[in-house]
Amino acid sequence: MSSAAFLSPPPEVTLVNAFARPFDGAVAAARTCYSPKGIVTPEEVAGDGAPEAERDRRLARRDSLARDVYAAGHHTTYQHAHFQFALRNVSRQLIWSFLHAHPWYNSEQTSQRYVEVKPGTFAVPPLQGRALDVYRAAAGRQLEAYRELGRLLRPAAARAFFDTFRGRESQPERWEKAIGRRAMEVARYVLPVATFSTLYHTISAVTLFRYRRLALSFDAPFEQRLVVDAMVGEVLRHDPGYAAVLEEPLPFEEMPEARALGRLGACFRRDSSSSAKFRSEFDASLGGYVSRLVDRKGRNEELLAASVRELLGVPAGVVSDDDAIALALDPASNRLLGEALDLTDHSKLSRVLHHPSYTFRKRLSHTADSQDQRHRMTPASRPVLGAYLTDAPDYVTPKLLLGTGAAESLYLTTMVRTWEAIGELRSLGVPDEFQAYLLPNAVALRFTESADLAALRHKHAMRLCFNAQEEIWQASVDEALQIREAEPRIGRWLLPPCGHRARAGAKPVCPEGERFCGVVVWRQDVAAYRRLF
Repeated sequence: MSSAAFLSPPPEVTLVNAFARPFDGAVAAARTCYSPKGIVTPEEVAGDGAPEAERDRRLARRDSLARDVYAAGHHTTYQHAHFQFALRNVSRQLIWSFLHAHPWYNSEQTSQRYVEVKPGTFAVPPLQGRALDVYRAAAGRQLEAYRELGRLLRPAAARAFFDTFRGRESQPERWEKAIGRRAMEVARYVLPVATFSTLYHTISAVTLFRYRRLALSFDAPFEQRLVVDAMVGEVLRHDPGYAAVLEEPLPFEEMPEARALGRLGACFRRDSSSSAKFRSEFDASLGGYVSRLVDRKGRNEELLAASVRELLGVPAGVVSDDDAIALALDPASNRLLGEALDLTDHSKLSRVLHHPSYTFRKRLSHTADSQDQRHRMTPASRPVLGAYLTDAPDYVTPKLLLGTGAAESLYLTTMVRTWEAIGELRSLGVPDEFQAYLLPNAVALRFTESADLAALRHKHAMRLCFNAQEEIWQASVDEALQIREAEPRIGRWLLPPCGHRARAGAKPVCPEGERFCGVVVWRQDVAAYRRLF
């Protein structure tokens, strides 16, 4: 990895909240497991108030036990302590490929759907000469296209808005902001994944250990190392004890993805015909869906029904399969499904939803998948983005752009010129990770995702809402309809939030308040869903 710094403002990492004595607390938790006295306190572990010699002895014992527990893999003791970071000047690419690519975090991030991106707010890697000129020019064009698309798309966004909210056309000025946001939501597809974001990011000490060990993994090792080193530095300033157990990062060349790609060879990976064949085969396998059901347990409905009867302790003759499934999934019976909180894992009856499972093959843009991956209990095998540095543009086009004339033409031109710039960077010998920063939010990602029914039901309860981003909404519709066709007794209960709340008798039926989509969705069948934007 180069020792140079980014040419853009560096990542800013600030520890804003943490446990008061996280390392002492982790060791106290470990000792409590075997303590005949019960709870061991952090003060005891550190020897607070003891003579200096005794305190030194206890600290040495603390560090020794901490290392032993860590080496043995008993890491739950370290999971008690959490750290809340404020992150600035970090790229969307870093967030997608690293910070949100696992289940063990919580983030609140600036939304590109609702907050305008300012000029110059994107990562510039350590490039020189012609490569730097090409990179900056391409990113500048993408930002210019974003602003111009936001302007050009307003008429189309206004038509779609007032066709949905027919009673609002008499006061167009009142809805300018909402219409502008719809245009901005589509315009953002041309932005590079290098675009900066700001977020709160909270993780446990165990996740920090994992970040440190895999800081040089795909897809953005240069930026990842900067951010992870800053996180570790902030934590060590707060509690130096963690130095006793922190491991060094694994080298990039030891990552399993690097070894696998190395075996294929650079020539094969750059073979445009092989890349085109992969894309063609994958897209054909979708059969016209955004998300296609490709596998499931063969007896999901029977398994779910049997699990309900086991929970209640009744034989099949007392509760039929149909009734058992409805007891778990119909919000009129299981009213917890109409709650604002997801209570699935805290309810004995709802936990039976973990047994049925499904696998989907999906094609989403980078920006849509960045929302999809926030559903952390529906894990996916997302791609190495460097493998998407193809010669031909490969991207998703939002529906609002179709037929818009100048806006659609600008969009297509921007995509072509973006891929041309990436190709020129490649010819200049720029590393894959720095080329990838120019990929637009629209770049098409292809991957497989799996979920059990509990996680999928919750995801659909959020993303079948008409306020959801267009692509993830369409993927959810695809999934719900395919499950209903294969398993109608389960599929009929995959509903948007208003559908669950209407069945459960919750008020108001739409939980979105002023963000109500304008459509009485809870009275429609999923197969009849149509969105104008």
